Order: sequence, then structure tokens, then C-alpha cells
Amino acid sequence: MTEPPRKRMVKLPTGGQEGGRGKPARLKTAKQRTPSQQAWLERQVNDPFSAKARALGYRSRAAFKITEMDDRFHFLNAGARVVDLGLAPGGWTQIAILRGVTHIVGVDLLPVDPLPPARILQMDFTDPACGPMLIDLLGGAPDVVLSDMAPNTVGHRETDHLRIVGLIEAAIAFAVEVLKPGGTFVAKSFQGGGSDRLIAGLKQQFRDVKNVKPKASRRDSSEVFLVATGFKGR
Repeated sequence: MTEPPRKRMVKLPTGGQEGGRGKPARLKTAKQRTPSQQAWLERQVNDPFSAKARALGYRSRAAFKITEMDDRFHFLNAGARVVDLGLAPGGWTQIAILRGVTHIVGVDLLPVDPLPPARILQMDFTDPACGPMLIDLLGGAPDVVLSDMAPNTVGHRETDHLRIVGLIEAAIAFAVEVLKPGGTFVAKSFQGGGSDRLIAGLKQQFRDVKNVKPKASRRDSSEVFLVATGFKGR
């Protein structure tokens, strides 16, 4: 399969350092790294959640975000069917499997190491063919749709914001089209203009919608998560 262009959706995590415990470690600059990549690597080395994730064998610090949300809302149940949009490197899917989910599919533009029993597509979620392929692999309508997707930024605030909102809207449209009644939708969002409109739209489709900032989400990041439970059905 020819890999689609990666500039549309994927980006490295961003955000500041948490905690401030001790003197931050600094890495020797490699010729192959840009300054932004160097800064990201230094944040990862000094971040307590990243260190804990490595110690526990989790694929990313994002595992703690989905763990905290599931502890509160209880949507990753044994027997549930789950779709994970933008799953690389696999932290959310990994936690779902650890919590008893055996029917799970995911998609990302980036390659992802196998996570059995999850079935993984490497393609662009915005490709019209992607949604039907996910549902076919899952073997039925999902109980949960997760989205940790984020687009690449271009440095122009208005353009970046439109891309972010557009991707969230695409995930919402997919969830509303495929979820079972009573299902759950969880998506990464960002504080700022447009979030109120997204929440208002979700409230028309779900019985309860919450705006959540997990402890593992860096404090100086605008990242938040929309957790919509009790899908009303089509």
C-alpha cells in the first residue's frame, strides 16, 4: 500500500515540562534534530509521566490520560468494541487491551508496532474508505470511539485552529454515524474558540458531555478532552 502524505494529520506531542523537580536534563544536540525536536526530546526525558510510562512498559504518557478518564467514566469494558483514531504509538489501545477489551481497531498515518488482538490500519482517517474498513475489521458497530488525533500546525493561528476543529468534527461525524446507542466518544480538543460549538453539537447527540483535563496532560498545554457518554442513537 502506498503511504499517503503525512503532513495532513500527524505531529509530535507538544507542551511544557511538568513539576520542576530538580535540574532539567539537557541532551546533546544531534545534527539530525531540529531545535523543536530537541526541545521535545528534553521535555520527554524530564517529564515524570513519561518516565513512569517507560518504567511500566507503556508506549506513551498518553496511557495515563485514558486511564484517568476511564477510571471516571468506565467505558473500556470487557466485551466492548472500540475504535481508536490516531492511535500511534498505541498507548490508548494498550490500556484498552489491559482493561479487557478484545475487539479493537485503530488507524494512524504512522506505522504502529503490533498490539494483538488489536487490528491496525496505516492510512489517512480522512480517506472516505477508512471508516468502512475500520467497521469491517471490527466486525460490527463500536461501543466506543476514541480520537487522540491532532493535525500538523503551520504556524498561522487561524489556519491551525481551523485544521484542529475540522479534524475533531470529522471524528464526531464518524462517531455519530457508527456508534451503538448508549456509546461513548472521547476526543482530544483544545481550549479556545470553537470548543463551545463542538460541545453544544455533542450535547444534541449524547446524554452527557464533559470537558476534561487529565493530570497527565501538561499544565501549560491547551489540550483538553471531550468525553461524551450515552449516545442517543441516529
